Order: sequence, then structure tokens, then C-alpha cells
Amino acid sequence: MLIQFNFKNFKSFRDEVSLDLSATRIKEHEDHVVETANDKFLKVAAIYGANASGKSNVFDAFAYMTYYVARSFGFGDTDETYEKTEDSHAKAPFFLYDEKSRDEETSFEVFYVDHAENTGRVYQYGFSLKDCEVVEEWLYSKAKTARNNYRTIFYRKKGEELEMNGFDKNHIDNIKSALNKETLIVSLGAKLQIDKLKKVRNWFLDNAIVDFGNPRENYFLSKRLPKNFTTSKEVQNNIVEYFASFDDAIRGFDVEEIVREDEEDGRKRYRINTLHKMADSEKVANIPLMGESSGTLKMFTLYPPLKSVLERGATLVIDELNSRLHPLLVRNIILTFLSPEINTNNAQIIFTTHDIWQFSNDLLRRDEIWMVNKKKNGVSELYSLVEFQDEEGNKVRRDEAFAKKYLTGNYGAIPALKPMTMLKGRTEEDGQKRKETQ
Repeated sequence: MLIQFNFKNFKSFRDEVSLDLSATRIKEHEDHVVETANDKFLKVAAIYGANASGKSNVFDAFAYMTYYVARSFGFGDTDETYEKTEDSHAKAPFFLYDEKSRDEETSFEVFYVDHAENTGRVYQYGFSLKDCEVVEEWLYSKAKTARNNYRTIFYRKKGEELEMNGFDKNHIDNIKSALNKETLIVSLGAKLQIDKLKKVRNWFLDNAIVDFGNPRENYFLSKRLPKNFTTSKEVQNNIVEYFASFDDAIRGFDVEEIVREDEEDGRKRYRINTLHKMADSEKVANIPLMGESSGTLKMFTLYPPLKSVLERGATLVIDELNSRLHPLLVRNIILTFLSPEINTNNAQIIFTTHDIWQFSNDLLRRDEIWMVNKKKNGVSELYSLVEFQDEEGNKVRRDEAFAKKYLTGNYGAIPALKPMTMLKGRTEEDGQKRKETQ
């Protein structure tokens, strides 16, 4: 379970910001609160903001941190993988709009409870990057019964001696001999099968990151099939039942393997049709899966990560959840995570959205609603509704009409609109002036 995600100097975020899923002491929707590790946490965070405000950069920051944890074991000055990715992913995209930030570190940090251990132990893990180099990395933990007494598992800082506690000497020697300046200890240690470090890497990999704001990724996501979908009728029936939660038109799937002699990559390919009951008989009509509506395809794409995180008690991070989905369907997804009967492992969902219908005190707590506002200097800021205060120091009341007040600018994080006068049609007078100038 993610407790807190901190980052700074990343894209439009110059200063450190914190997405905190700790439950505050407010009284609304107390059934949303989960108690674990001797504390109280939330399962939902909805992030709002104007276009180009930076809300997708919150998503990108978590995705980037996960990417670096998962892949940096292969980064290095002479490593082919690193050379291929240096221009796009290995080098963190720092805040561009002032000279000072270009020379500062980009940092990422998470606090989390690893439910795979079932001990309630809290971990604090993070790292700082500068010019494709890891300049600092740390991993601390505290027991469920400890208050704030974190112990150091390892600490690394450029120019200082590496500190590693509770590791075999052989593991320490292997880390020291194989560690590149671009590589995270957690990533390398997982590759070397060191259990303590592999658990940290696996916590990141158990989470699911889905970018519906990226058209290219949308295309590849739509081609990805759920595990065992082509061979298991049980999986197919589960997906039919899943579809029935919003559309009972689909009755099944027809899966046919496509055999092509000219293909040499060895990958199996399938022709997939959805089966729909015909209106005038008991027969079914076959419709190509890719011929279904964009909303149905998006829900098909969402099935694997939803299934995975709910089973594992992990975190689902989604950019543009509302895109191509009806507001009631979005609400149903949120309610799935809020339901203790369905979400038995306390999985979490963090999503960016423009869906104002979910910006409501009948659905979410004030500490579950987050906003990203970009200031005039180009710096994005992140804050929850429970933290917000107006110019007179007034906080948001639990009984306010959240959506209405948000749209009228009371909470910030909305676009500053101006009339689109540049699109004005030509008048007769404009046409005459144009002729005179020709």
C-alpha cells in the first residue's frame, strides 16, 4: 500500500510536492479509511487540474521512478541498453523554466507498506539523479510497532562510503563491484537475486501504470490480452461477467489462432470476435473485438491491471481515467476500490481526470481529491482539497458543493479562459479592407 509519494525538479514541478494517502482526521466517509501498520490510509486519490497544468506529470513522475527501479540495472557508460535510452528515459526531465533547476538534482521517494510480507512494516525508499547519475539512494524501514524509529537498510551518496546493514559480505562485495554510477542499488540487487532488494523492486512491479493519455500506448494496450485469455474459458467467462457490469450485450468470445507460414518470430496470433445475442433469434452474431466501441475496448484493456492490483493489494495509477468512459462507469470503478467486500486486499487507485461528476462530497472525502495548479512562473503545485485555504484563510467545508465551487475558480486548478477572437469569421467590412490592401 502506497502511503506517500514525493518528488521534485521533474518536468513542471520545480519544488518538492507530496501525494499523501494518509487519512486526515476529517469525519466524512470514514468507511473509506483502511487501518494498517498502526495508522490510517486511503484507497483512492483523484487528481484534477486544467489542461497543461501538470497533473499528468504526477503520473509521469511515478511511472519514471518505477521505470528506473525496474531497468537501471542495465544502465552504464558502455552498456548498449543505456545508450539507447539515454536521450528519452535514463535522463530525468528536470524543470526547464529557470537556470537554477537545470543544475539541481531530481528526486523521487515513496513510503509504503509491503503487504506481501504481511508484517505491517513501513519502508521509505528514494533516490536523487543528476546528469544520468545516481547521486543519492536510500532505503529505511520501521516495524509496525515503532513510531518514527526508522533503521537504515542501506544509504548511498556520491563521494561517501556505501552503508549496507544486514547483508551478507558476498552480497555487499557483488554490489560494490558491479554498481555503475547510473544504476540503482535496488535494481542491481534484484538482478543479483538479493532478497531484501528484490522485494523492493517487486513492490514497484506489482503496481500497475496505465497511460490513457498517450495515443501510441493506447494502441498497444488495446492489443494486449489478459493472461490465459486465448486458452481458458474461465478467463473468458470472467471477462463476460465483467462486461456485464456495464453492458450485457456481449455473451462470449470466439478465439481462433491464425497460422501464417511466412512469419518467423514464433509468436502466436489470434482472431478474436465478441459474441452478441441477435435481436430476432437465439443465435449469436460475431463481431471483431477491434470493432467494438472505444469505451468497450478501454474496459477490456483495463481488465488485466484491475484484476492484478485487486488480487495483490497493489496500486493502480492511471492517466486520463475518464477518457471515453461514461461518468457512471468511472464511478463504478472508484466504488469497486472503495468496497471492502470487493477490494478485500485494500488495493488503491490513483488517477487523473477531468470528470467533474466525481468531484463530489457524496463520493469522495476532501483528502481524496487532489488538484494541480500551474502558477504564472510555470511551476506546478499539488494540494488536496482538505489542505486548500482561500485568500482569507478559510478552509473547504465538508458540505460545500465541490464541483460548482471548483468550476467557478474557488479552489484554483482551472484554466484561465479568454474569448477565441482569432477564430472570428470575416465580415463584409473585413473583406473590403482586404481587397483595398491587395
